[in-house]
Amino acid sequence: MAHVLIVDDDAETREALAAAVGEDGLTTAQAGDLREARIQLIRQMPDVVFTDLTLPDGSGTDLFQDLDLRWGVELVVITGHATVETAVDALRNGAIDYLVKPINLQRVKAILNSLPRAGDLKAEIGTLRGELRSMGRFGLMLGNSPVMQDVYDQISRVAPTPASVMLVGESGTGKEVAAQTIHQLSLRRKHEFLAVNCGAISPNLIESEMFGHERGSFTGADRQHKGYFERANGGTLFLDEITEMPIELQVKLLRVLETGLFMRVGTTKEIETDVRLIAATNRDPEQAVAEGKLRLDLYHRLNVFPINLPPLRERGKDVELLAQAFLDELNERNGTKKLFLPGVREMLAAYPWHGNVRELRNYVQRAHIMSGNEGELMAAVPVQISMAGRDLDHKVIIRFGTTLADADRKLIEATMAEYGGVKARAAEVLGISVKTLNTRLMKYGVIAG
Repeated sequence: MAHVLIVDDDAETREALAAAVGEDGLTTAQAGDLREARIQLIRQMPDVVFTDLTLPDGSGTDLFQDLDLRWGVELVVITGHATVETAVDALRNGAIDYLVKPINLQRVKAILNSLPRAGDLKAEIGTLRGELRSMGRFGLMLGNSPVMQDVYDQISRVAPTPASVMLVGESGTGKEVAAQTIHQLSLRRKHEFLAVNCGAISPNLIESEMFGHERGSFTGADRQHKGYFERANGGTLFLDEITEMPIELQVKLLRVLETGLFMRVGTTKEIETDVRLIAATNRDPEQAVAEGKLRLDLYHRLNVFPINLPPLRERGKDVELLAQAFLDELNERNGTKKLFLPGVREMLAAYPWHGNVRELRNYVQRAHIMSGNEGELMAAVPVQISMAGRDLDHKVIIRFGTTLADADRKLIEATMAEYGGVKARAAEVLGISVKTLNTRLMKYGVIAG
């Protein structure tokens, strides 16, 4: 049962609010000033706080620093002076809404009904499980195989809690979609969800991107910049490819997790933040620790609740379900009515899908483009993917006299074909960065410059 704290020096206001809240089946506690309010916070952390802005011993906004936002505490301020300034200041400080005296009790009920509560989340998760049985959907995720059912069970358990989550799975298995689903089923869902690819940011800029910087802190810093931790305050931060984060920055990340404090580049002023972290990697995290790619102490902080996302080849009929969903999306977007032929479905089921869901989506899009207008989606696809099956141990033959440039091109093209055009995987196998791979592909005319 949700708990509400009412802070106001007027007893009649407190009693009227308590009566309105009680009608919704919520428990209440009351306080006449900040001192009493802080005592109540120690006794029981509320789900919602209604507080007057003007109290005998300070401002109601002083309670912001005492509230445990990690558990989704929401604050509504009360003011007797209906000015734009007081409302805006309260909202800037983190309030979700404000009430003007005399208080409209119908407005109070509307606010309470709009707030996420743990019980609401459980009910919503139950609804999602119903959709899963009927349509194969769970939030933003699609699939009904036994291995995905296990994933949904784990997400259902961890999403309403404040626990950090570590998502482990091959490239293209849908780690970001899983992270978004966790966020949407959490008490933080009214706040920001920000995704950061730690492997796609220059090592020279990643600290600035994560924590922000002050104007003039380095060459080119012509304005103040708020980093991901500041912008995601109250919400969820998704750190993809966490093992690609420089070790020296991992130390600073660990400190933020432990203290909730960070500093923008170019200043010594500490800023408080409250984010839920969801990390992801396509590598074995314990192996990354052994190789010195991931700090052991940071791994333990992030790995509170690990979830393994299965590769598409282990998901059985989910391949057909996903392919049809992608085709339906393309048909709706383009005003077409293209269909899969039975032979295509069989090839989809037989293919190993090294690039997982991402590769499947790309295949369906290419096939949709290349098919005719007769209303049937044919199996004609670019040479990078052959649905007839292939030898996974195939060789690239380089004849004597071939230039190094031609040999390099053949090797890159063959690797890209092997991994379904997934650049991250191809670059990893070739031992080069994705940036270098893109440069080579543009040089060889494989992609546009």
